[in-house]
Amino acid sequence: MSGPLIRLRGVSRVYGRGAAQLRALDRVDLDIDEGEFVAVMGPSGSGKSTAMNIIGCLDTPSTGEYLFRGVHVERLSRDERARLRRGHFGFVFQGFHLLARTSAQENVELPLLYRGEPAAARRAAAAAALAAVGLSGWEQHTPSELSGGQQQRVAIARAIVTRPGVLLADEPTGNLDSQRSREIIDLLSALNRERGITLLMVTHEAEWAARARRIVRFVDGRIVADGPTAGIGITQAGPGARAAAVPAGLPTAGPVPEPVAEPAAPGA
Repeated sequence: MSGPLIRLRGVSRVYGRGAAQLRALDRVDLDIDEGEFVAVMGPSGSGKSTAMNIIGCLDTPSTGEYLFRGVHVERLSRDERARLRRGHFGFVFQGFHLLARTSAQENVELPLLYRGEPAAARRAAAAAALAAVGLSGWEQHTPSELSGGQQQRVAIARAIVTRPGVLLADEPTGNLDSQRSREIIDLLSALNRERGITLLMVTHEAEWAARARRIVRFVDGRIVADGPTAGIGITQAGPGARAAAVPAGLPTAGPVPEPVAEPAAPGA
């Protein structure tokens, strides 16, 4: 592939009209290369989550261009964007968004169920993903039987079970204490380092942003700083920093499918 994995050019996102109009993004240019770990920072309302939503095909730009592997995403239909999203992106949010009465195994299987994967394949892939986040033996536990850190691990397993090339994490430690937060950042860093998953992480915490190799700062819908972690005032974690290893049971990010070739699934 020539060029960056993700490219935004002159992207703006405007909500509302007239006096109620809100410009969430204002002519944003951004390139993300395959395999990068990028921390996205900025005050509340700065546009960082809007940018993540556009990159993850959860929203569309009002103006400007968004290219993913050279494909103009802003020109795709809703169904085509849904297929692109399902084939390439995994999502981790501040809230865990787990089904309360459903086991960890079944929660992780859910994206594969939407894809129409056979039951045996779903079970095997979900078990491997749970093992990769350190939850072997917890497959049949419901969210109420898990700690906050364990619930976020289930959410990460659900995000990676489809073998996405890109993982978008929006405040993944926002509901966790400092120890559980460190464990989750260790896990995300290991997935990026050992599995080659491109990782974009929104965070307000300088300590966690320092684990990235690059930081992008948003203010008022614009990027005001973009560069290596140390270069914009945050020091990288030292050699003594803990780093979780990803067990070998989870396959690496797989080959990229053609985003508009597969048939649309119901409910996309």
